[in-house]
Amino acid sequence: MTVSNSFTVVPDGTITTPRGFRAGGLHCGLKKTERYDLGIIVCDEPAEAAGVYTLNAFQAAPLRVTQQSIAVDGKLQAMLVNSGNANACTGKQGEEDAYAMRAAAAKAFGVAEHHVGVTSTGVIGELLPMPKVLNGIDGLPAQVKLDGGEDFCQAILTTDLVQKMTCVRVTVGGKTVHIAGAAKGSGMIHPNMATMLGFMTTDANIGSAQLQKLLSSVTDTTFNMITVDGDTSTNDMVVVMASGQAENDNLTPDHPDWAAFEAGFRYVGEYLAKAIARDGEGATKLIEVNVAGAESQEAARAIAKTVIGSSLVKSACFGADANWGRIIAAVGRAGYPVNTETVDIRLGDITVLEQSRPVKFDEDLAEAYLKTELVQIHVNLHMGTETATAWGCDLTYDYVRINAAYRT
Repeated sequence: MTVSNSFTVVPDGTITTPRGFRAGGLHCGLKKTERYDLGIIVCDEPAEAAGVYTLNAFQAAPLRVTQQSIAVDGKLQAMLVNSGNANACTGKQGEEDAYAMRAAAAKAFGVAEHHVGVTSTGVIGELLPMPKVLNGIDGLPAQVKLDGGEDFCQAILTTDLVQKMTCVRVTVGGKTVHIAGAAKGSGMIHPNMATMLGFMTTDANIGSAQLQKLLSSVTDTTFNMITVDGDTSTNDMVVVMASGQAENDNLTPDHPDWAAFEAGFRYVGEYLAKAIARDGEGATKLIEVNVAGAESQEAARAIAKTVIGSSLVKSACFGADANWGRIIAAVGRAGYPVNTETVDIRLGDITVLEQSRPVKFDEDLAEAYLKTELVQIHVNLHMGTETATAWGCDLTYDYVRINAAYRT
């Protein structure tokens, strides 16, 4: 059990651990295997809601429907998701299908249509087989339960190898509050708010506006700081729902326990983001890039994400090649000024570059380090005080194999 000064990680916690939430999933026929491909999160009553969405110009129809739902009164009571088909780049028919899914879920669960969000993930450019989808939605109420978090997680997976979920508890005004999350994502990951979908639930009493500000802030340092392959999907989305059933005093930044709640919320976002990066298609290791000494937060983030997104850096990590030249080249092309005389680079604790000059190091020791499951690259620019961290994975032969045959 992980414990911080602000929160405690709940062992085996899922998105239904926060009070007021149920979830479930089933196989409706979108996937060729019998794996679940349709899932839903349901709240006992309309929950305060917020979302962040892909900046890809070809935003999938379900995302627009979800944004329209939340815009009505800042609430959602159900979040419906299918895998196996992205319903993206499907024109007017795709939009009509997304609204039809929303209407069917609203009817099945007896909630208002504008209190239903919809999202999809899978192959782009194919119309949904709506008879299968609608039949599946009709069957969802029988599958929704208090311990349905794992079923929901299975329903959202595509090329993922593992389910990704976590939950923490924190004390707010003497009340126990839970914050939980589930996500999917393995390839096409380079969010800008991949085929990345994130879902967070909490029983905290917090308004939609504050929830939106917090989600946007946390996304900037977690979900938007990961990359697997540099591709920003048409379907990236993270949605959070707050039931209010913890009955704490309304949470705002002025609340004495706001910092604790924010720390727990940020932990959930970072945990899910790192889990997506670790599960990158074909990946054998998680790579973490830490940038220090930057002049601005924007520069630190851009440089960290450029290094983590470099195919050459990723390939070097896969091959356990301590080729620091690839790292400094990525630093120099990130689009922000750097002092070319003051850059330090470390691989774990092994210094390979100091003040932009090569340092003799033990190649065998560096190779052994790069073969571990977590590789940390540290870059210090010595130009300022800003820092940033980004996460990704190595680039392997299996990534090509998986994506060369994605539709088949």
